[in-house]
Amino acid sequence: QVQLVESGGGLVQAGGSLRLSCVASGRTFNRYAMGWFRQVPGKEREFVATIYASGGSPMYADSVKGRFTISRDNAKNTVFLQMNSLKPEDTAVYYCAQSVAFYSSTSPNAYYYWGQGTQVTVSS
Repeated sequence: QVQLVESGGGLVQAGGSLRLSCVASGRTFNRYAMGWFRQVPGKEREFVATIYASGGSPMYADSVKGRFTISRDNAKNTVFLQMNSLKPEDTAVYYCAQSVAFYSSTSPNAYYYWGQGTQVTVSS
């Protein structure tokens, strides 16, 4: 059974930083791309970042490019999202997700397994 467990969310002031982690189990981690998405109440889940199974070719939403960095440690079955220069509009529940393929996608439909989410709140 695949499990994805996120951690690292919290409350931070605008301009601050947070590092999210997501530990995966139950599936060969280094075979699948990983992604981060976020969602606020009343809105659709939004793509944030994704990374290939190998750890290459990261892709980012325009809204976070230059501020967020996705990375992974395949030896520890973990994917990270380093978030710098946070803005109030980054406030959301952040989800990590595991793809059905080794290559990345910005579509949530390409991800079969999801974590429970971690709340990130950025105060102004």
